[in-house]
This record gives sequence, C-alpha cells and structure tokens, in this order.
Amino acid sequence: MATMEECRAALDKLSDNLSGSDNAGVRSVASFDRSLSCHLTDLDQTFTGRFSDGRIDVEDSWPGPPRERAQIRLAMTGDDLVAMVDGELNFAKSWATGRVKLEAGFRDLLHLRKLL
Repeated sequence: MATMEECRAALDKLSDNLSGSDNAGVRSVASFDRSLSCHLTDLDQTFTGRFSDGRIDVEDSWPGPPRERAQIRLAMTGDDLVAMVDGELNFAKSWATGRVKLEAGFRDLLHLRKLL
C-alpha cells in the first residue's frame, strides 16, 4: 500500500508533468483555476488544493473524506494514484470502470478531458 509521502510525491510529479507538457491540450487549460480534492480511500486521507496555471498546488491534507466540496473531486486508492502518475494505470479506463472517481461540473469535465 502506498504511503502518504508517496502519494504526495505522486501529486507533485503529476503537477510537474502537467506544467512541463508539450501537449497543446494540456497547455490550453493553463488558465483553468479550480479547487481540488483527492480522497485516498485506502488510507482514508484527503489532499486539497488548487488546479491553476497548469499546476496542482497541494495546500493541505487531513484524515477522512473532504471537509468541503471542491470544484474537482477525485477519489481512488493511493496505489492507483501512484500507478496513474507512473503511467502504469490508464485514467480513462479506471474512471470508466469506477476504479477512480472524478466528480466535477460539466464545464470542468469538458476542460479536464483535454488532459486525458
């Protein structure tokens, strides 16, 4: 099972990957600014922060589910987070099968699809 430190490092790596991407779809959401939460179901821990300027800025973490409703809400196991960031797990397939949960408004989902 992935640790909180490994999950935090995975979020930092994901942020670096997004900000350094040459992909036009990723660059087009650079002005996207939304609150974000990532609940790690197996660890029962939540990271919160913001997706802005093409980066994910983690601001806090605590035990349990998210305390406030973020505009973009993710839920998955810590192992799945690490595997996705390492390229070992496909996000779209995992989301389609319910292994990874993503909740957001319709407009936000349209923006996020460019990242997938």
